Amino acid sequence: MAFPEPKPGCVVRYDYLWTHEAAAGRDQGKDRPTCLVAASDNQAKPRFVVLLPITHTPPAGDTIGIEIPAKVKQAIGLDDAPSWVIVSEHNIDEWPNSGLSPLPGKPGVFSYGFIPPGLFAQIKTRFLELARQNKSGAVRR
Repeated sequence: MAFPEPKPGCVVRYDYLWTHEAAAGRDQGKDRPTCLVAASDNQAKPRFVVLLPITHTPPAGDTIGIEIPAKVKQAIGLDDAPSWVIVSEHNIDEWPNSGLSPLPGKPGVFSYGFIPPGLFAQIKTRFLELARQNKSGAVRR
């Protein structure tokens, strides 16, 4: 199995654990497409990454998300339903990790590809704003 290099903007399948699930005592989440946002120094061992969830549920309340344009979803092989990258919470996990899984119907393939740099820049900017304001919940896995 060859895991992709953890580069910003890479979309992988990962068992993302929402903050409310972790608060309820769960330690495993739903396998879903997830946006790999940032990686630590590739010389560091263990190597940690920050993962943001992608969801079909529109953001509501304190949840903040950035919608993924349909043409981007189509280009990387996601479904046609509207989706958002949630920037108001994240998981921190080692890379690679047991939460990664292959794409449906593609054994050994773990990455959908990359979101465009302009969209990634929007996601990163908003995520970092919220993190600086302590408004991004984290689940350390």
